[in-house]
Order: sequence, then structure tokens, then C-alpha cells
Amino acid sequence: MTLRTVPKGGDFIAKKCTTIAIVNQKGGTGKTTTCENLGIGLAAEGKKVLLVDADPQGSLTISMGWQQPDELPTTLSTLMAKAMNDQSILPGEGVLHHDEGVDLIPANIELAGLEVSLVNTMNREKMLKQVLESAKREYDYILIDCTPSLGMLTVNALAAADTTLIPVQAQYLPVKGLEQLLQTVQKVRRQINPHLKIEGILLTMTDSRTTYDKQISNLIRQAYGGKIKVFEPTIPRSVRAAEISTTGESIFTYDPKGKVAEAYQSLTKEVLADAEKQLKRVTESSR
Repeated sequence: MTLRTVPKGGDFIAKKCTTIAIVNQKGGTGKTTTCENLGIGLAAEGKKVLLVDADPQGSLTISMGWQQPDELPTTLSTLMAKAMNDQSILPGEGVLHHDEGVDLIPANIELAGLEVSLVNTMNREKMLKQVLESAKREYDYILIDCTPSLGMLTVNALAAADTTLIPVQAQYLPVKGLEQLLQTVQKVRRQINPHLKIEGILLTMTDSRTTYDKQISNLIRQAYGGKIKVFEPTIPRSVRAAEISTTGESIFTYDPKGKVAEAYQSLTKEVLADAEKQLKRVTESSR
């Protein structure tokens, strides 16, 4: 959680923007679905939200209705290349507007080439942070959909973020990879971004009817719940949720009365409640 003091009419008003990296090095854990639906859920609650597609596959861009991301003139790779070359980025440059009230910085395959060129760049871990710096004045929330790897793009997302949200599929192997991801978060915190926090672990693709799923869910809550928040709502497995990647709509529009929409609504409220608690703590400690 960052606080900015913006003068307005002689008064000082705290302007906050929370940047959340949605991260897991394993594919298929629900990162993109969570980024889209949490973002649109926050927008429905009156928040100004920017989504950032930081995956060269452009899954978030496609899911939100831009089916040909390679044809877009300006994407995240364009903006990061500008940051790398010390060129100025215009306010709102490359930002697309979605009908459900969120903005998007899209991505396409060019981002893969940019990730390679980052290796020889000074301050290479902070290029995405540089791109988002001016946007933080315009939005309440910035959500970054990370690539399924622990490479330079994910490190850039963690360096730019205030918190990380980790979607984990309720299965044994994805849970095993969680430890490696947490080590990467700790490393980024130690070396690059000391303010980075973990927003929480989100259990996805759950099936409450099976004993196996219940056992894995309990295992995660017991193993990590003491030191890391495990969100109370879990995202159930659903064919309807899988279908939205081709419709350009959120689950709230596509299947508003379904169990997945209900779960993402609960998640949205929990994220907002956590932000309020954090803001209260920051306010009280600064008195």
C-alpha cells in the first residue's frame, strides 16, 4: 500500500494506489481469470483499476476481447522499451478501455524479445515499475497478470508491486511449487523491493465434492495459514469460467448468478477489507 499526498484546493488528501502482482510460475492456476475478475470486481465497487498484461502470450489481452494482440500498435513491450531507452511515456499511452469499467495495458509476443534484452539493461528489474510510476497517480488499483515463470518479467512485476496474490490450484504438484515461489518473493524483498508483502494465497479450481480437494485445501491452510493469509473464498472449478476467455467478458457479465461470480465477489470484498485495515494501520502509525 502506498500513500501519496496530493495538494488540492489548499488541503492535503491521501491518494493511495495498491499494485498487486498476480503470480505463480506454474501455468493453468487461474492467474488471468483472477486478474480480470478481481479487477472488474474492484471497478464495480467504485475503484479506478488498471490491469497490466505482463505475459508474452497475451492471455489477459485476448480474454478481455482483443483477439489479435500482435496487431496492437502499442503494448507493454513498447512502453518498457521506452523506459529502457530513457524516453518519456505519455499519460495513458497504450491504455485500452474495457466496457466493464477497467483499463488495460495489453501484451503480445514482442514482450518475449524484450525480456531477453532486459538482461543487459541497467536497473533491469525496475523497468516495469518505471512504466507504472505515473499511472499510480491515476488509479486506486493496478493488477499485474504475470507470466508463468520466475524470469525477468516476473521479477519486474514483483519489483513494481506492493503486494502479491498467489492463485494455487488445489492439487499436490502445484502446491509443491509454492515453496519455490515464496523463496523468490523473499529474495526480491531482500534485494530489490523491501516493502513487498504477500496479499494472500487463493485456492482455485476447487471441487468441494471430492475428499482429495478438501485434503489439499486443508493442507495449504495448515502449512501456510499461520504466516500467510489464505483467502476464505475459494474459486470453484467451472466450465462457465473457462468459457469467458473467448467472450471478452468477465464472469460477472457472462454468468452473474453462478458460483464463480459469487466467489470472485467475495474475494473482491476481502481484498478491499484488507486494504482498509492496512490504510488504518498506516494512518495510526503516522500519528
